[in-house]
Amino acid sequence: MKFASRWEGKGSAIFSFAAIILLGFAGAALASSGGGHEAAAPKGWVITDTYKVMNFVVLAAALFYIAKKPVKEFFSSRTAGIKEELKTLEQKKTESERILAEYAQKISALDQEAGQIVADYVAQGEAAKKRILAEAEAQAIKLEEMAKRNIEQEFKNAKEGLRQEIVEKALAKAEVLVKESISKEDQDRLVDDYLTKVVA
Repeated sequence: MKFASRWEGKGSAIFSFAAIILLGFAGAALASSGGGHEAAAPKGWVITDTYKVMNFVVLAAALFYIAKKPVKEFFSSRTAGIKEELKTLEQKKTESERILAEYAQKISALDQEAGQIVADYVAQGEAAKKRILAEAEAQAIKLEEMAKRNIEQEFKNAKEGLRQEIVEKALAKAEVLVKESISKEDQDRLVDDYLTKVVA
């Protein structure tokens, strides 16, 4: 990789230098052609044209000879660099595929685990539901028994209150009847008898 990058810089410098030389000689060859302003009459192949072609061929051959080895080395190093990069990319691809397969396996295991967790939660929910229903039923039975006891107690209290009220009303009625049936003399006599008993 370092070798390829080193030759990349040298190869581009050689190409630039060769292009400048080639263009310079081509410009000089064109400038050496007759630059008169008179109307150019069509003429055939002249000796200067042969020299121009020979000059170009010699320059091209020299450029090819000079640049052949560096260009070959540049392209071979570039090819080696590309092969190395392809090899590295292939290794990375293989590693990525392996990691992807691992993740796919982990996801599959997570799916199974998630299914097991859901099944466990459903089973726990059913057990909790049964337990809550049993507790609610036991609580309902207790509440029913408590309600029965409360009703019985209320009934007893109501009976006792009613009996007390009847007794009080009966006493009040008896008092009224006694008051109506006892005369003033009877009252005085009863008071005297009571005082006599208390004093004695």
